Amino acid sequence: MPSHTPLHAAHVALGAKMVDFGGWDMPLAYRSQLDEHHAVRRAAGVFDVSHMLNIDVTGPGALDFLRRLLANDVARIAGQPGKALYSCMLRPDGGVIDDLLVYFFAADNWRLVVNAGTADKDLAWMREQAAAWDADVVLAPRRDLAMLAVQGPQAREIVWRVRPEWRAATEELKPFIGTRIDESTLVARTGYTGEDGFEVVLPDSGVEAFWNALLAAGVQPCGLGARDTLRLEAGMNLYGQDMDETVHPLESGLAWTVSFKDAGRDFVGRAALEAADGALDLVGLKLLERGIMRGHMKVRTAAGDGEITSGSMSPTMGVSIGLARVPAGAQPGDRVEVEIRGKWLPAEVVRPPFVRNGQALV
Repeated sequence: MPSHTPLHAAHVALGAKMVDFGGWDMPLAYRSQLDEHHAVRRAAGVFDVSHMLNIDVTGPGALDFLRRLLANDVARIAGQPGKALYSCMLRPDGGVIDDLLVYFFAADNWRLVVNAGTADKDLAWMREQAAAWDADVVLAPRRDLAMLAVQGPQAREIVWRVRPEWRAATEELKPFIGTRIDESTLVARTGYTGEDGFEVVLPDSGVEAFWNALLAAGVQPCGLGARDTLRLEAGMNLYGQDMDETVHPLESGLAWTVSFKDAGRDFVGRAALEAADGALDLVGLKLLERGIMRGHMKVRTAAGDGEITSGSMSPTMGVSIGLARVPAGAQPGDRVEVEIRGKWLPAEVVRPPFVRNGQALV
């Protein structure tokens, strides 16, 4: 049986179409996926992301443990309370175990936010590494916490309307920074849509009241369908489609999340990445004729064949867009072909993001 978030009954009561997602029964859409997408681009939408797992990493060895565990260097955010960093967690061969966010609270107090479908695997891997390195850390999965993403140009103002007591602590937050309202509530200016807003972590006992207050204030409930088209327009990878354990971040458009700066930091997967041949890259594509690109469709480039990893119709742009893993060297403006229903249709290589803050960029 799939797992349920604390808001499962609320989703069902709203008439959401429920689907299995990473072992969780989650809303795909409530009525119109297109309306939900546009609500986030134009006003505000809220997503239940309580299926994702918050993991507290505490103890005197936390910094050293995370510097070795993750491809990005958490030392970059040490000393900046609430600062978040995006990183991949790798296998020794460079394959991506998961992509995640890490927050700094104190030298001995950090938090990871990992994907739902990989949470158990992630936690087992982290515990295995902690034991192997004899790391002085405690790993505490926080299934007592729920999480909502409130996204869109009006999102922050509406959050302050329903929780005015949060405004003073959150109004000056910069992107990719969060603040603890109390021991159990974190409000962070992060998201997965290419829009402004907050991701709010709070006790599961209080999430339904917060959800209902947001909906009463006019925020549109949004499901996984809109979340996928929004993140694709924002050029953001989805674990299991654009990267997984069979590919490394350098061929997944994620070189910017890997830090080689400290030559003495021997993070898991470093040797494999340093030896990588750089033969493949992840690029953005815009279809130039009618049709819709989907995952696993074949791509032909001047340098050889590739494959669509994520593709959809862009509600904001009105054309099909996608991410594709292709032979390295493709540049924005290059023409390629995508096989759709037995026909090879022209597409243009573009540099993601496709859309940011409601505006088409390509």
